[in-house]
Amino acid sequence: MDLTFSREEEAFRERVRSFIAEHLPARLKGRTRRDLATKEDYLDWHRTLYRKGWVAPLWPKEYGGTDWSVTERYIFNEECARAETPPLIPFGLAMVGPVIYTFGNAAQKQKFLPRILSGDDWWCQGYSEPGAGSDLASLKTRAVRDGDHYVVNGQKTWTTLAQFADWIFCLVRTDPSVKPQQGITFLLVDMKTPGITVKPIIVLDGVREVNEVFFDDVMVPIENRVGEENQGWTYAKFLLVHERSGIAGVARSKKAIERLREIAAAEQVDGTPLIETDEFARKVAEVEIDLTALEFTELRTLAAEARGGHAGPESSILKIKGTEIQQRITELTLEAVGYYAYPDAHGFGDNEYPVGPEDSVGTAGVYFNMRKASIYGGSNEIQRNIIAKAVLGL
Repeated sequence: MDLTFSREEEAFRERVRSFIAEHLPARLKGRTRRDLATKEDYLDWHRTLYRKGWVAPLWPKEYGGTDWSVTERYIFNEECARAETPPLIPFGLAMVGPVIYTFGNAAQKQKFLPRILSGDDWWCQGYSEPGAGSDLASLKTRAVRDGDHYVVNGQKTWTTLAQFADWIFCLVRTDPSVKPQQGITFLLVDMKTPGITVKPIIVLDGVREVNEVFFDDVMVPIENRVGEENQGWTYAKFLLVHERSGIAGVARSKKAIERLREIAAAEQVDGTPLIETDEFARKVAEVEIDLTALEFTELRTLAAEARGGHAGPESSILKIKGTEIQQRITELTLEAVGYYAYPDAHGFGDNEYPVGPEDSVGTAGVYFNMRKASIYGGSNEIQRNIIAKAVLGL
C-alpha cells in the first residue's frame, strides 16, 4: 500500500487547511454535539461548506457532490479533524440523501436533495422503537394505505436532535402478514404534519440529544414513499452501511489521542508526567496501534470503492473497532483527569467556575455520552453476527 501523497494532493491539503483557517469561527472550534445548544450553532459550519461546494464530498457530482478522489476525501476529513471543526449532522448528508439519489424518483431528488445540501431541511432518523433497536426488523410502527396517503401510527425512540428536525425518514410496517423484513416501507415525513409529538429524553450527561417521536393518525402522501412498498428493508440496509462506515471516526480519534497525550503530559504521578509512566503509556500505545490498524482498514475500503466496489461487511468492522477505540480514548482521558472529572459529571449549574484544570471540563460528559457508541448504528454484537455470516460463512 502506497501511503505517500502526491504533490497535487499535498497542494489540495494546503487549500483545505487555508480555507478552514480563514472561515472556521473561533467560537465553533473544538465544539462537539454536547456543546452546540442551538440549531444555528449546528448549521453555521454546514452552510459555510455549502457555499464553498464542499458540504457533501461523498455525493455524485450531478447531485451537488465535490467529485473528489478517495484520497482527497480522506485528506479533507483529516484536516477537519486536525482543525477541530464542529461535526456535520449526518442524517441528511450521509444517510437519507444517498438513499434518495440512489432509490428515489426524479421529483424526490429535485425536491429534497438541494435543501439537504443547503441545510434548509434538517432531517432526523426514525428507525429504533421500544423493543426494536438492534432487532430493527421487529418494528411495529404501522402505515395503512388510505387512498393517496398512508396513515401512520406508532412510536420511534432515541431520535437524535428531533427537536430541531423539519423532516424524519421512517421505517414503517405496511404488511404484517409476511416475514418481518419483507413488510417494511421507507417513508419521508414532514415533522409539521398533525399527529406528530416529540418528547425529550435527557441522557446521562444531562443533555437533550435524543427524543421520543409519536405518530397518531399521521397522514403521509404516497409521493413521499421511497421506492416500492414493502421494499424498505433494502433501502434501510443501504443506509446503515453508510452510517456504520461514518461511525468509525478515524480522523477524529487521532485528534482525540493527541489531546489525551497533552492532558497526560500535564498530569503528574509522584513527580513524573502521567504519559511517561509505564502502565499509562502502555494503554495509550495499545489504542494507537489499534487505531493505526483501523486506519489501514478504512484506506483499503476506500481504495476498493475507488475501483468501483462498495462497502459491505467491512462497514461492520469499521463500526465495531471505531466505536471501541472511541470509548477507550474517553476512558483514558477520564483516567488522566482523575478526580477533577467528578464535579463536571454532576455540575450542570452547580459550580460557578470549573473545578480543576481546563482540560477536565466536559471530560466526564463525553465519557458518559460515548457509552452509547457501541449500541447505535446497530449494536456491536449484531455487527459481529453480520461478519460471522457474510465473511466467515457461519
